[in-house]
Amino acid sequence: MSSKEKPTLGGTRIKTRKRNIAAPLDPAAFADAVVQIYLDNAGDLELVAKNLESSDLNFSRYGDTFFEVVFIGGRTQPGTIKLDEGERHPYSVIECEPKREAILPSVIYVQKILRRRPFLIKNLENVMRKMLQSLELFEENERIKLSIFTALAFSQKLSGLPPETVLQPLLKDNLVAKGLVLSFITDFFKEYLIDNSIDDLISILKRGKMEDDLLEFFPSTKRTPEAVSEHFTKAGLLPLVEYNDKKIFEVRLKEMKSTLTTQLAEEVAISEVIETVKQHVKDAKLPDIEVVRILWDVLMDAIQWSGKNQQQNANSALRQVKKWAELLNTFCTTGKLELELMYKVQVQCYEDAKLMKLFPEIVRSLYDQDVLAEDTILHWFRKGTNLKGRQNFVKSLEPFVKWLEEAEEEE
Repeated sequence: MSSKEKPTLGGTRIKTRKRNIAAPLDPAAFADAVVQIYLDNAGDLELVAKNLESSDLNFSRYGDTFFEVVFIGGRTQPGTIKLDEGERHPYSVIECEPKREAILPSVIYVQKILRRRPFLIKNLENVMRKMLQSLELFEENERIKLSIFTALAFSQKLSGLPPETVLQPLLKDNLVAKGLVLSFITDFFKEYLIDNSIDDLISILKRGKMEDDLLEFFPSTKRTPEAVSEHFTKAGLLPLVEYNDKKIFEVRLKEMKSTLTTQLAEEVAISEVIETVKQHVKDAKLPDIEVVRILWDVLMDAIQWSGKNQQQNANSALRQVKKWAELLNTFCTTGKLELELMYKVQVQCYEDAKLMKLFPEIVRSLYDQDVLAEDTILHWFRKGTNLKGRQNFVKSLEPFVKWLEEAEEEE
């Protein structure tokens, strides 16, 4: 060996590193294989599920394609729900009758598939989202079938199917404008409430971030509370109407409370505050009792309470009553409303330790400012029905009631 030659080890084999060569995608062959299993078993979903389980089909790679076959009967073209070339079977969800008893077996079948292959839940989400975003491409009876399947899927708690990823795509402007979303969601509500309570439905909508405003389902020209009530009443969904009315009512109460809190903080004139309340009552049709309750809450919340000085708290509460007596007087117009105000004071004094001993002083101040009538106070003392702290408050109010009774006898 010359001095210039490099030494080598005899018999050594140099291994070349193998590359991972990915097999080409072939969703068409996968779809045809699944379709053939449907055809071979004449659409018997139990047998189909068993044959799929024993097959060597690559579900992890073609999960979306699988659910396209389940819903539509064959593989769809990319980016649409239109069928692509290839085999097709007549046992899909879209081919079922638009009835729950016809569609429920498909839901149970999908549940079985997901239990064996939980990773497919993402593919189910993908396909359902794509179909709901393409509602305008389906016939009316096909949209009904999709709404029934979706309702049954949530009713059967289909392997944790998340409402937000399925229902949110519905709120596309063009679908809403055409009324397709309202039609779909109405059918969905009706189907879901057959087996579930209104609370269950609201839970689904909350998880889907859709419970705050049912108006979003309506075309822009029909987005009024009256239209919502009329539509869902005609659809036989009275529990939903009641829920929505309550939701709207709570929002309006909150808006009024917020406005009044701001006005009190800015020390707006009492006359302006009174007009604000009247306008809210007119616009929102708020019950008188709720108005009285809100007024008292706002007045008390506006006080800067002391943590320890009881006398300071008493002075603050009495000053507030005196300052805003005209406001309370304007809306405490009947004995019933005056009694409601007394109950409100009673409950607040019972639940707030710093106000516990102020009950008789506040009642006396409300009497002095002509907010509470003598008859109202005596009625509460003798026949009051709210039991919160009643025994202690009756005892603490005895001297004032005795004075009222004596004054009444003298007259």
